[in-house]
Amino acid sequence: MSVENVIIIGSGPAGHTAALYAARAELKPLMFEGLVPGGQLMLTTEVENYPGFPKGLLGPELMALFKEQSLRFGTRVESEDVTDVDFTSHPFTVKAGEKTYQAKAVIVSTGASATWLGVPGEKEYGGRGVSACATCDGFFFKGKDIAVVGGGDSAMEEATFLTKFANSVTVLVRKDTLRASKIMQERAQKNAKIEFMWNTEVKEVVGDGQKITGLRIWNSKTNEESVFATEGLFIAIGHKPNTKLFEGKLELDQKGYIVTKPGSTATSVEGVFAGGDVADHKYRQAVTAAGTGCMAALDAERWLSSRE
Repeated sequence: MSVENVIIIGSGPAGHTAALYAARAELKPLMFEGLVPGGQLMLTTEVENYPGFPKGLLGPELMALFKEQSLRFGTRVESEDVTDVDFTSHPFTVKAGEKTYQAKAVIVSTGASATWLGVPGEKEYGGRGVSACATCDGFFFKGKDIAVVGGGDSAMEEATFLTKFANSVTVLVRKDTLRASKIMQERAQKNAKIEFMWNTEVKEVVGDGQKITGLRIWNSKTNEESVFATEGLFIAIGHKPNTKLFEGKLELDQKGYIVTKPGSTATSVEGVFAGGDVADHKYRQAVTAAGTGCMAALDAERWLSSRE
């Protein structure tokens, strides 16, 4: 079995940027893009904050351009999901589909997934009023009345950010208190555009077939159901890094994100690097993911040449 120089697991902005840099460094990278390629941008309709595209473009279009560029410099792409990895001996072993591969270095860029409510209508209106990213989509809700679901820091942050665009933001909270840190709570509660609805659970996203028009909500205190009219719903109940595959194999933090060494993309296993949202719970943007994908490829290249 031939040993690959670099195997890249994941095909979002981090994975493709890593592939581009590794390919240009003559490392002939092999990428497993997974059965659902392209990462979270595949769920984003308009991308207006990626530098170099002043008119904006669709998330899937941007990912198609990323892939085209990776392929142009000789990245080989397999449309398989990686099912197992062994980092205990070198070369590393990566299983995908029915086959086993070996690699001198591995770059993990499997990303993260927003936690969704899992209620009827939510998927149907994704990108048509339902979003899990205020910094990606807030701009499209100028002058509208919108809702945010969640009670933690990220919900307060999203709600506060959305007041720049929206006419009003209603935060729907399952309990009668917030989990958010004191400073985030105060900031949101002081904001004249933000209102809170307590003891409220979303049961269904309703729309007219084209876009969201409201939410069917249930109040756990009064046991009443009603329809709350809204033009947008932002879900801010957290993100989960896609790291199930690496449990017990790489050091993960309490939330399951891959731990990297400060100022580096190096993981707890020498020769394994991580880029993008799989290691970043703070910024979570396409451009920062691409940046750390570049760093991972440079780190891998330097590590490989130091061994030779």
